[in-house]
Formats: sequence, structure tokens, C-alpha cells
Amino acid sequence: MSDSPDTAVENIVLGQPTVGEEELAAVAEVFRSGWLAGAGPACRRFEERFAKAVGTQHALTTSNCGSALYLGLRVLGVKPGDEVIVSDYTFPATGHAVLQAGATPVFADIRPDTFNADPASIESLVGPRTVGILAVDVFGQPGDFDEYRAIADKHGLWLFEDAACSAGATYKTRPAGSLGDLAAFSFHGRKGITAGEGGALVSDREDLIAHARKLHTYGIEPAFNREGSDELPIPTFHEAGFNFRLSDVQAAIMNVQLDRLPELLATRRAAAKHYHDAFAGLDGVEVPVALPDREHPWQTYALMIAPELSRGQVALKLRERGIGCNFGTYSSHLQPVYGEQRPLPVSADVFARQLAIPMHSNLTDAQVERVATVVREVVTELS
Repeated sequence: MSDSPDTAVENIVLGQPTVGEEELAAVAEVFRSGWLAGAGPACRRFEERFAKAVGTQHALTTSNCGSALYLGLRVLGVKPGDEVIVSDYTFPATGHAVLQAGATPVFADIRPDTFNADPASIESLVGPRTVGILAVDVFGQPGDFDEYRAIADKHGLWLFEDAACSAGATYKTRPAGSLGDLAAFSFHGRKGITAGEGGALVSDREDLIAHARKLHTYGIEPAFNREGSDELPIPTFHEAGFNFRLSDVQAAIMNVQLDRLPELLATRRAAAKHYHDAFAGLDGVEVPVALPDREHPWQTYALMIAPELSRGQVALKLRERGIGCNFGTYSSHLQPVYGEQRPLPVSADVFARQLAIPMHSNLTDAQVERVATVVREVVTELS
């Protein structure tokens, strides 16, 4: 047998949930309760706590962020023939929701530093069929919501925040989720808090959330709303709805995840600072920008690779050395599903050059340092 040292390289994954015994105990409690289905007591408890955490009066749990986005558009009255201005640099679930509501997404170009929608681009796109603005908090950092609101008010539009990645973020001390007329969150496995899947729709407007609550349960009030009645309430269907409910099993996990949120954010922010320091002065990459008037939750840490380097080669060499990585997200206007679109040069450039490296709350200091070391080595080799 060879007595040579073990040279196996540890793989450091791009993203990973932080879950454990507390989540298992919460799920066991739901099992004991007998209510595993959606829109039950665990969901209602999480909704109350989550609304408070994001600074809104109301919250509705949903099966995922895509269903939350679609429900939001429906209760805002979006219909065929309408146009909705959408941040271009985002996972296409944002634009898909507009298509699914029967409307047309009109994509706005982005700021080159934060990757959020450029207010000047939004203003230039307002037309006679525009009904609202769907602004994405890219990688969790909120965009320029004071400017977005001013544009919306000027033209009589609604403002909808896609806060899929934004749990725990703030904009000028206001929590992400409280920045528009409605906001949608994701609890997918890559997000800062997660039940594997799930989402939420939040708002200060009781009428919008009440309507969405009916639509997300086939068009009637959820069964839990009828618990405790001294009669036999028989709901009536006035419009066709959907099954967009979060299960109580998932809601139990989310209640624990919400308790964890401050610790999870602190770990991600420490990792981001370490990366920032490690890449300072490194030719060939630009680090992401965190603006001083908002708190970034660091759902993703994405570098911009210099045009003279091959992002594909950087990614290949990182993966060969055990470092997980991937492109940032999508330049939506380039996706064939949306048909022919006007050029959006900033978004297209970011889409071509951005590379996400490991960012999650389980990263150790040693893993963060190893990622930083390997990135520096690879970029230097290829420069």
C-alpha cells in the first residue's frame, strides 16, 4: 500500500442550505399536530412573524416565488394588452409571471455597479399601455426604490418588488419587502432562508392579500379560516383559483429559519468582506458593489471577469480545483421566450462576464480563504 499523503481536494459548493435539528423538531411537531396540508396554523404563524420582519401589515405564504409574483400581478389587475416594466437582469421567473398574467414584459437596462434596474431606463420605457413596474432586488440588494416610486407616482403606476433573494436586506433603513405596493419572496434552497421551496407575498394592503389568499386556494377561503365555526360554512367559488399553498411542514421549517436569519446574514456578510479584502487590487476581476445606504444579504457573491479573460476558462479551472461556480443570472431580453427585444447593452455585458463563487452560511473561514486563494491563482494564471 502506498504511504503517500492523501491529495484529495475538498469540493466547496456554490450554495448550501443551513438546516439541522431545530428544523427536524419543528417538522415533528407538525406531524404530531395532524395538520400537514397547506395554509394551516404553522403557515399562519409564519405569515404573522414574516410580515413583521419585513415591515408590512400582511403576508401570504405561497408554493414558491413564481406563484407569489403571478398572484401579485393578478390582484393588481394585470390583463392582456398591458405592459409591465421589468428589471432585465433576473432569473426569468420574473418575466414569466408577466407573460402568464397575459401582459407583455418590457425590459429595463441596469446599473453597471449594482445590476438593478436603471431608473432612467425605466422612465424611458413608460408608454400608454404601461400599468406598473416590477423591480428586482438583484442578488438581494434593493434597487433605487425612491426613484422607482417617483416614476410610478408620476405616471400613475403600481410598484411591485421582486424580493426573491432579499430576506434581511434594507434600503435606507427600510426592510426589503416594504418598498413597493407588493413584494414577493423566495424560500428556494439557494436563498438566505429556505424550506427547499416556497415563497411569500407581502403588502400593507389588506385587500390585495385577502384576494390573493382566495386565489391561492382555488378561489375560496382556506379551510383553516373556517376552523372553530359553530355552523357548517360552505364556501362559494366566484372565480377560478389555484393550489399555490405552502404546506405546514415547510412553514414549520421557515419559522426556525426566520429565527436563524440574523446569524445567517452575519456569516454571509463576513464571507463577503473576506472576499472583498482578498480580491482588492486583483487585476482581471471586479468585486460586487454594496451601497452604503442599504444592507446587502449576499444571497450571491458574483465577480465581474475582465473582458480580456475567458469566463469559461476561469470557471473550468475553478471547478477542476474543487471550487463551485456558475454564471450570475440571466439577461432576460436575450431569452428566446420573450421574442425580439431592443438591445440592453449593460445587462448583456454583465450576463456575459459575471461569475458567482461559493456563498452560503455554512462556509468556514478556512473555506472562504481557500476559495479566495484559488480564484487569485486562476485569474493570475490566465492574465
